[in-house]
Amino acid sequence: MARTRIGEKLIEGFIYLSGTTTTIVVLLIVLFLFKEGLGLFASTPLEEGYVLAIHPQNPLKTLDEASIKKIFNKEISEWAALGWKDGGKIKPFLPSNIEKTFEAKTLGQDFENLKPMMTAYFEANPALLVAMPGRYVDDKFPKLKLSNISLGDFLGGKDWFPTSQPIHSFGILSIILGTIWISVGALLLAIPMGVIAAIYLAEIARPTLRALVMPFIELLAGIPSVIYGFFGLVVIVPIIQQTFNLAVGETALAGSILLGIIALPTIITIGIDAIQSVPRELKEASLALGANHWQTIYKVVLPYAISGIVSAAILGVGRTVGETMAVLMVTGNAAQIPNSFLMPVRAITATVAAELGEAPQGGIHYKALFMLACILFVFTFFMNLLAEWVVSKRERK
Repeated sequence: MARTRIGEKLIEGFIYLSGTTTTIVVLLIVLFLFKEGLGLFASTPLEEGYVLAIHPQNPLKTLDEASIKKIFNKEISEWAALGWKDGGKIKPFLPSNIEKTFEAKTLGQDFENLKPMMTAYFEANPALLVAMPGRYVDDKFPKLKLSNISLGDFLGGKDWFPTSQPIHSFGILSIILGTIWISVGALLLAIPMGVIAAIYLAEIARPTLRALVMPFIELLAGIPSVIYGFFGLVVIVPIIQQTFNLAVGETALAGSILLGIIALPTIITIGIDAIQSVPRELKEASLALGANHWQTIYKVVLPYAISGIVSAAILGVGRTVGETMAVLMVTGNAAQIPNSFLMPVRAITATVAAELGEAPQGGIHYKALFMLACILFVFTFFMNLLAEWVVSKRERK
């Protein structure tokens, strides 16, 4: 008896230790995620280590971020457009201009002569706007200050150009809208099909047919997403391209169809559980009152199981929003604001997966991708909370 109690205590302690350790690890991962992501808002959109310098004769001591981008994109070419009437033509200078301006042999092996050469060139050209690493720009030239990236600019910005020079663009509105379009389209396909399939398998299909079909549905949930992506790329994308006569078939519609297929097992399985949880007495009472089988399903079974079906749909949302490889392969990955399901779009998961490997660790691009992951985490977290609330409400009833 004593040995049994000791064994039970050891098992109980092991379970408690495992659960505590898992919880702490998960919390540490979440803290690391937000720590890296929130660092974005302590940074300016300027390339790390760079400065923006102007000539002392230049009366413009401040320039907004949009104007600087337009200068380097050659949309603004005259200082007069920014308020300096006698400034003449703007001469933007980037590191790519070094070899065009100076002879390579005069720069030195480690560019040790670049700073004095830049100083002399800058003094002779008051119209310059220089974007260079700070160690090559003399302190006597005024430096333009940019404001830190704000949450509003990050969420509401329309341009995602994380590697543009010298000003980066970290606007994720197009990426968020692309994610929403794909997810909404997937659910418009998956929810009706999933609910109909759940009703059929739970209430209409013969037990032998249900026993035959259910393992295949559960198998669909275990197929790697890259296989789904390959299927979408080979089958769905060409069909869409030919049907709608498009230049490319990688569109939001392709992502929606593929994610709808991926979400179906979740919706069907949970929907069947919700329908089968309806007490048998309720169905027998309905039939005893003269209702037929379909009337019983429509008037009794579905109203009773509706919260479970809703929770299945919400969990399907979480499944589609968090999908990566399938979305990456079939949506075209174009960071543009969609106005049609036939446009290429980019999702949050695809952006992180495609760019994180190329982003320098600790850099501004790296932090922006972590912030994207934070937004995805918050979204799926609230979706799961909503599903839990719906399920608990159903259990209380």
